[in-house]
Amino acid sequence: MTTSTRAPEAAAVRAPAPPARPRRRLAPWVGGAVAVVVLFSLPLLNIPLPGVLPGPTYTPGSLHLMALCLLFAALALSYHLLYGVAGMLSFGHALYFAAGAYGLGILLKHTELGLLQAAALVLVGAIVLAHVVGAVSLRVTGVSFAMVTLAFAQAGNVLARRNTWGLTGGEEGVGLRTTNVPDALVGVVNTRTIYWVALGVLVLVYVVVTWVQRSRAGHVVEATRENEMRVRVIGQQPYLIRLLTFVIAAGLAAVIGMAYLVLQSQAVPQISSADFTITVLVMVVLGGVGSRWGAVVGAVVYTLLDQRLGVFASSDLVAGLPAVLRVPLSEPLFILGVLFILVVLFLPGGIAGAVERLRTRGGPRRASGARESTTTAQRRRLEELA
Repeated sequence: MTTSTRAPEAAAVRAPAPPARPRRRLAPWVGGAVAVVVLFSLPLLNIPLPGVLPGPTYTPGSLHLMALCLLFAALALSYHLLYGVAGMLSFGHALYFAAGAYGLGILLKHTELGLLQAAALVLVGAIVLAHVVGAVSLRVTGVSFAMVTLAFAQAGNVLARRNTWGLTGGEEGVGLRTTNVPDALVGVVNTRTIYWVALGVLVLVYVVVTWVQRSRAGHVVEATRENEMRVRVIGQQPYLIRLLTFVIAAGLAAVIGMAYLVLQSQAVPQISSADFTITVLVMVVLGGVGSRWGAVVGAVVYTLLDQRLGVFASSDLVAGLPAVLRVPLSEPLFILGVLFILVVLFLPGGIAGAVERLRTRGGPRRASGARESTTTAQRRRLEELA
């Protein structure tokens, strides 16, 4: 009798534990809001970062580089939706980024449409293109899917390089005609405004990717990545959900491409190549596959290295080294390749995986509990879909 009366008392004492969950869910959004406020304030501050930025944070050169980092972070997020969430390895994601940049440049150059009207038309065209390409590509899976997307990307790259119908400009690309572009987005003086536009694009993409990933469609596509046959058995249609995810990721890439054109004032054929898609894939892997904030951090780190290693390679420090060191270190791509190999070998989960391991390093029980909760969440997701 004594033990039976103590059990309810113990249960009553332990009952108040669950309310801690909302705080855990709220913490990332609070951290994200703080990060956005900090990023928004950078153009107003005089913060020098030697070796990272070409000057203080308020200078046009630094703002341009930071805006480029933000746009590539948004592009990596869109690819995260495709690869990290849906498990679709595509070599043609750059096609939609280029479609946004080239489409906006062509419409502004050959029509009298305003910036917003032209952007809306380009977005619709990119969605139609993605729907067609996705409907064909998703008939196959795995390596075959990757090869089909690669073929479409190469076709788009050829059209851009050959100045098709006199619209794409060949190797010189398409410039930004500023007649119908607001003055606040034109010129070096307005780099601060363009930086804020890039930040807005990143926030928009992050919110959309998070919403899709947490939606019913996102649960279906994640479950399909883990076990497609089981999803079919419970009556879902993986093909349609994958196609929807493919189109959303492509539409986001097109929006980012249009912002890229405004920032760079030009679109060149290189942004439509498969090599550019592989670069985005490297950003996602560097940050950690499956992590949204990892994709953002990986893109920022890669872009900064890509832009600043050229300065390091041509510095007096490298020039004074022996030939056995000077020759490889004078090639930025060689340095990037070595860094990527080191990340793959020693940080298999990317930057996000390393942070997670450090967080759970002192608590094996917490780590095993996290694995159990992940498995439980996947089972619950499948049960909800059924």
